[in-house]
Parts: sequence; C-alpha cells; structure tokens
Amino acid sequence: MAAAAILGVTVLVSLIGLLARPALIERNLFRPYWFLPRRQYWTILTNGLVHANLAHLVFNCLSYWFFAFPLQRVIGQGRFLALYLLGLLASNIGTYFQHRRDPDYASLGASGAILAVLFAAIVYFPRSSIVLLPLPIPVPAPLFALLFLAYSYYSARHPRGQINYQAHFDGALAGLAFVAITDWAAWVRAWHAVMGLI
Repeated sequence: MAAAAILGVTVLVSLIGLLARPALIERNLFRPYWFLPRRQYWTILTNGLVHANLAHLVFNCLSYWFFAFPLQRVIGQGRFLALYLLGLLASNIGTYFQHRRDPDYASLGASGAILAVLFAAIVYFPRSSIVLLPLPIPVPAPLFALLFLAYSYYSARHPRGQINYQAHFDGALAGLAFVAITDWAAWVRAWHAVMGLI
C-alpha cells in the first residue's frame, strides 16, 4: 500500500504540474539558498513529487516500479516508507550543503529516494541483475552498485548539465545505511551471497 500510494501521488502531482499547472512545480522546487530565509520547509519533501518533464517522470517511475514492490514485500510498509523518506531527505540535505550559496540553483525529482530504494533492494536481492538500457546487458546488482557509486561520486565533482548526481549518490548511500541499521543480518546474507558469486 505505501509503495503504491507513493507512486500514485507522485504521478498525479507531477502530471498536474507538467500538463495543467506549471506553478505547482515552481512552488515545490527545492532551493537551498532560499530554504531558510523564505521558510520553504515543505520543499525538502515535496520536490520529490514534481519532475522536469515526462521523460524524467517515466524513467523515475519505471525504476521505482521494478524495485519498490519486491522490496516492500520483504521489509514491510512501515520500514519501506521510512526508507523512502530517508532517501529523499538525505539527498536534499546533501544538495543543501552543496548549493546553499547559489541563489539560482533549484532541484526537483524523486531520484534520491528512488536510489535509496534501489540500493536497499540490492542488499536484499544481491543475486539479481539490472539491465542497463538501451543495451540489453544484465549487470550483477553488486557490480552495478559499485560502478554507480563511483560514477556518481565523479560526476558530482565534475558537473555537466542539470542532473543532480550528488542527490543520487546521497540517496544510494542512505539506502545502504538504512539496511545496515535496521537489518544487519540482510547485509551479512548479501555478503555471503556475493562471496559465493566470486
């Protein structure tokens, strides 16, 4: 129920903003510079409900779909909701400290929270593979995790375009930390599974 509710609300709010009320997107952008002076406290959560365009929304929703529902069945609705919110908060806190002196910077999208879900799912399903589109090549989940973290770390320090790689990196780390704190046994099982693959 929690995973479905998050997906439904995100799609609904994003579509309203993209197709009918652009001011909704503008109001919910997370602007680190203005967060405290203008008391835009709600945006640290609601920026995850709006997206830049339909492609951004579809990509995030597909990523969420593939990992959220299997993960929720394993950890339960309460922990899933806590994980999602932690991922969203962690990604925006990292963004705040990185861009708090830039009055023109704004961030939106659920990528940080979705990466928290994805990386938590990798701990619970370490033998799974992830297909990287457009190439239909399955990549083992643990290898994907390492490559993704390395790429995001590098990209956050050499930014190009408007993609917030720091939010991806922070969300992914939040997902890994959440599982370590709430279910250390899952980490132990994942480690044994990965060692068995090597």
